[in-house]
Amino acid sequence: MRSSGILASLLLGILAVCSCKNTKPLLPSVSGKAGEVVVVMEKPDWEGSLGNTTRDILAQDCPFLPLAEPLYTLVNVVPSAFGDLFKVHRNVVFFSVSPQTDSTRVVFRQDVWSSPQCVIQVCAKTPAQADSLFRSKQETIIAAIETAERDRVIRNSIRYEEKKVSEAIAEVFGGSPRIPTGYKLRKITDDFAWVANDAQSLYKDLLIYKYPVYEDEPFSKENIIKNRNAILKENVPGMFENTYMTTSEYFPVQAENIKYRGRYFTQVRGMWDVQNDYMGGPFVSHSFYSPDGKEIIVAEGFVYAPGHNKRQHLRQVESVIYSWEWKQNEEK
Repeated sequence: MRSSGILASLLLGILAVCSCKNTKPLLPSVSGKAGEVVVVMEKPDWEGSLGNTTRDILAQDCPFLPLAEPLYTLVNVVPSAFGDLFKVHRNVVFFSVSPQTDSTRVVFRQDVWSSPQCVIQVCAKTPAQADSLFRSKQETIIAAIETAERDRVIRNSIRYEEKKVSEAIAEVFGGSPRIPTGYKLRKITDDFAWVANDAQSLYKDLLIYKYPVYEDEPFSKENIIKNRNAILKENVPGMFENTYMTTSEYFPVQAENIKYRGRYFTQVRGMWDVQNDYMGGPFVSHSFYSPDGKEIIVAEGFVYAPGHNKRQHLRQVESVIYSWEWKQNEEK
């Protein structure tokens, strides 16, 4: 029997114990870098078709970035080397491939060896079965890892919140993201807020704005972009005269409707640039109704990082806008 079969049985036993207990033991904090995934797989499988499939899916190009970056950074570990050092990693995808496997399935668990941890186990009798299973479940697998990455950022945002900034935004908009340490309120009016986390060559900023509902399709991509461009032209100037932030026309813009923890919003992804200048980068925005339905509120994050990889910076600002909470919910 392959060594992965023995370790698979051990892993399943541990997962079963973890899932049956009513109380969780005190676990160490996760290790590893944000956006990193440990893939536990036998070396021949990693170098063969199964490994190619895993890389094609988990290390595919991250969408809506100006230059190619992998969706996740992968670290391959053979099952026999999967010891304490790797067990506490933030994201673990464990391939249990053995003829003794009782059923073909994908198992999702949280906080098995550390916290907050995402563990995904792919169980199959053969590498070919594992390959097919991984392909069929790829969207769910990616969603689980992405949610875990996002929730870690939100957890830290709540733990290390700039409460005065969040409260100032909530006074104007009726709610606010959980603004983490390092962000400063750069500008706020009765319908626009700019929250900046700027270094010399790295901007990870948030924009929150609102406007009246006056269109038949307020959440269409075209209307969201039209209003975005008008508001940013007025509120986000460039470095020189007659320059201002706008939506780039040279990259596609994607819009999708999302339900997240009881909230509905339209998420828009694309690239921004500066009219009459050469600055640019990725952005992501959430557009949703105000509680009374009379206004559209937009929470947006954008990144400017020339010479730097942008994947994790964009994930960070995206996670922050996912943390939006209405003021009245905080008072209950």
